[in-house]
Amino acid sequence: MALTLEDVHIIDARGEQPASRIVLDNGHIFAVGPDVTPAGHRVALDGMLALPGFIELHTHGGGGFALHTTDPNEILAYARWVASTGTTAFLITVVGVPQALPIVQLHAAASAIAQTSQGAEPLGIHLEGPYLNPTRRGAHHPSWLRLPDPDDVRALLAAAQGQLRLVTLAPELPGAAAAITQFRDAGVTVSIGHTDASYEQARDAIAHGISHATHCFNAMPPLLHRAPGPLGAIIEAKHVTGELIVDGVHVHPAAARALLYALGAERTVAITDAQPIAGVAELRGFTFAGQPAEVRDGAARLADGTIAGSILTMDQALRNLVQTLELDLPTASRLLSLNPARVAGAAERKGIIAAGYDADIVLLDKGLCVQATFCRGRLAYVSEEWRERFPAEAAYATH
Repeated sequence: MALTLEDVHIIDARGEQPASRIVLDNGHIFAVGPDVTPAGHRVALDGMLALPGFIELHTHGGGGFALHTTDPNEILAYARWVASTGTTAFLITVVGVPQALPIVQLHAAASAIAQTSQGAEPLGIHLEGPYLNPTRRGAHHPSWLRLPDPDDVRALLAAAQGQLRLVTLAPELPGAAAAITQFRDAGVTVSIGHTDASYEQARDAIAHGISHATHCFNAMPPLLHRAPGPLGAIIEAKHVTGELIVDGVHVHPAAARALLYALGAERTVAITDAQPIAGVAELRGFTFAGQPAEVRDGAARLADGTIAGSILTMDQALRNLVQTLELDLPTASRLLSLNPARVAGAAERKGIIAAGYDADIVLLDKGLCVQATFCRGRLAYVSEEWRERFPAEAAYATH
């Protein structure tokens, strides 16, 4: 069914188009512009903002749903819920398991990807571990960690059934160089993270195939004037992208601005690193892959106070980028949509609002609050205030 969004203020990484139209048809954007011919049902939006849907590159869940799970239905429920935050695509983050490989969790993630029909689209799997440095493990339990092994890597790739898009590892570990090659040859983006690497070790790893950095500043040595560490190497490597948790707790706003200056908007990816409790204000306690945790001092924490991720949602990330880091909306959109689409290998169809792209669109009011979200042309979320604007046949929204 064709649908025309009329009088929208379009914003994406390329700039702004006020008083414009977007024609959606068959899951794609058919036409964009102020003078395009409308088709199907016409919805007047009175100058509201239309941005490309947000893409979650690094999240452990939200809405009470965990992504590290043995139940594909939990991932499918997350996909339906997360559209309420303006998110239209995401990677399923899987972490380690005690004394073994997360084979069952990878199977569940691959199964969910094959079944998804409603809500945000899972673009693949992000495997955070098990090849992490114990010194910089953060909230990852020591029993989850392993040294890279070629047979293990083959088993992980097989369990992911071709859906592994991103893997985080510490390149200084014995056997890491061979693992980087194995993952890279399988088409997986390899990210440096949870690492105690020196500047020189990070440079060597980047030369060997690492092209991304997991939550810059967090779980890695700091940038010092005589010991620049991995951040120094990441900044210098012009092809390496870097994640930034923009909750204001993991990274001080001044440090976040410094990273933006150093990497530039083209190389920075805004992430939440959210836990299942994100977006559920009435809950305080939860588990991170079986470890008891709670919300304390604005973040998710283990019982000993270790930060275990955020309670951030992507719509709040947008507001933080604009209101705290003082980015303009096109730049914020780049960090939340186009850049993660590139890292996930989906930039040919997601990340901007253009003809031929997937109809992944978030509609926001002037206060940057989500009022409606389209995932592949279907209305996956709409606020009660806006529900009557859209024809029933446009939606599978349950919120």
